[in-house]
This record gives sequence, structure tokens and C-alpha cells, in this order.
Amino acid sequence: MDYHPWKKGTNYLIRTVTMIDIGQLVEVTDQELVLEKASWIADTGRFNEALKNGTLNEVEPFPDGLVIVGRGSIIDACEWNHALPRTVK
Repeated sequence: MDYHPWKKGTNYLIRTVTMIDIGQLVEVTDQELVLEKASWIADTGRFNEALKNGTLNEVEPFPDGLVIVGRGSIIDACEWNHALPRTVK
């Protein structure tokens, strides 16, 4: 695999063309990112506040297990320096 900036074991907020996921990166392939302890974020509220403080308006956790995100769908991503949101909100 070529160089990539992803760091396994790091928590990420990933914006795709249709949704936002937050989770811990466990694997990187040529076509996918694989997350654990992931949640779909239906509403971040003020995006800046979400990134700065970890506050989110609506959270829908995935069941325990792996979540696979197609790398071709990613718009942007950043490290999530807060606890992973795992409670429905």
C-alpha cells in the first residue's frame, strides 16, 4: 500500500458524501477504512463546537463490530480528540 496519513488506533470524524461517522480506525485498505466503536452522527450542531468540545446534537451508534467506510466517499476527516459517542442522543 502507498503512503497514507491515516493512523490506526486513532479516533476520527469522517464526513462522506451522505453522512458523518465517528469511530476508532482499526484498518486501512486501498478502498476502505474500517472503524470500531463507531456512530453515525445525524446532527453535529455547530460543526466548530463539535470539533472543539466534542458536543453533538444527534448520535446513532452502530452495533458493536466493524463499520466499513468506502474511501471514495470521503469528503474530509479529522482526528476526534474526545470520547467516542456511543450513547443514542
